[in-house]
Amino acid sequence: MPPSQLLVSLALVLTFFIMEPVAKKAYDEAIVPYMNKKIGYEKAFEIGVEPFKKFMIRNTREKDLALFFRIRKLPNPKNIKDVPLTIAIPAFMISELKTAFEIGFLIYLPFLIVDMVVSSVLMSMGMMMLPPVMISLPFKLLLFVLVDGWNLLVGNLVESFK
Repeated sequence: MPPSQLLVSLALVLTFFIMEPVAKKAYDEAIVPYMNKKIGYEKAFEIGVEPFKKFMIRNTREKDLALFFRIRKLPNPKNIKDVPLTIAIPAFMISELKTAFEIGFLIYLPFLIVDMVVSSVLMSMGMMMLPPVMISLPFKLLLFVLVDGWNLLVGNLVESFK
């Protein structure tokens, strides 16, 4: 596994890359007019939050949104404008957590298969005292490199937000 600093850096860079169009729209529509004193703070906040809220709702499962509406005992919204930010944010977060666990599981499966194959081969050869991880790790790394794992992972992750 790569170091935590590398994973956090990758997550931040990908976040900035994915969110750049949304942040640019919020900046152009809310911050610029506010800085030019054409609109007030409340209106700027309302306009500036809208692109982020649309992004979150577009990438949130309906089931997760419904959960937070049910918890708050609110009626179902008729459109995106009826979804409060206090519901959109936690619903988006748990939706993304579920997606992260799915991605982690899908990455883990091929590595689990490699471990099982190596363990079976070692057992059949009578090498019970040799830890299978010592033998399987190079094969896992080779598998990840051969399928171009980073490209697949990052490419599909970024594409999922379009």
